[in-house]
Amino acid sequence: MQRKWFQYWFNSPYYHILYSQRNDEEAEFLIDNLSAYLKPSAHAKILDIACGRGRHAIYLNKKGYDVTGIDLSEQSIKYAQQFEQKHLRFFVHDMRKLLYINYFDLALNLFTSFGYFETEKDHVDALKSFRKAIKEDGTVVIDYFNTLKILRNLTHQEIKTVDGIEFQIKKFVSDGKIIKHINFEHKGKDYAFEERVKAFTLEDFERMFALSGLKLVETFGDYALNPFEENKSDRLILICKKT
Repeated sequence: MQRKWFQYWFNSPYYHILYSQRNDEEAEFLIDNLSAYLKPSAHAKILDIACGRGRHAIYLNKKGYDVTGIDLSEQSIKYAQQFEQKHLRFFVHDMRKLLYINYFDLALNLFTSFGYFETEKDHVDALKSFRKAIKEDGTVVIDYFNTLKILRNLTHQEIKTVDGIEFQIKKFVSDGKIIKHINFEHKGKDYAFEERVKAFTLEDFERMFALSGLKLVETFGDYALNPFEENKSDRLILICKKT
């Protein structure tokens, strides 16, 4: 089966170079606020879906939770596994496929780690897996960008220099996706990668939740968990339960 863009890009060392300035404090701020809002029990079982190198999972574990991180990127999971211990584990796994059933108190999909697939069926299959993974009274949290704000403020072209590499980034919208072309040269070789993320709105999520057996119980618009306002909010944070 042909590998998809996200299998190439997220497995590349250049993905981690380009996004190396991602803010751990911001990630911890979100986790602190979600923990205060959701009040998981002291040793709650938490699934971090599309966990990358594990920054959210590691922090959740430090707070005392039993955490499982899954990601499709072999390289990211290999990196994360160095932090494994009794109540922290990482697996290479496709979010569309079931890993555990009725097992987790909380399933988190953070930092726009959704919207990568070609078809709505794939996205609904992923949501069904999220739903099946949690206990009857469990919670699913999805943290997505606010598509409407992104589309209004799209920077079509930018150059980012990180570790001496000049990343030339072009962004555009096509076929309901926000597409980012990333081109650069390193050690005499040219590279080209892309990111393709669906421009899902709140209404799109509500439609997919209905198809996957989830119900939306709360929305927030930023990591301080302020209310979602579609014209202003940076994020669309969705809190869901089983129907």
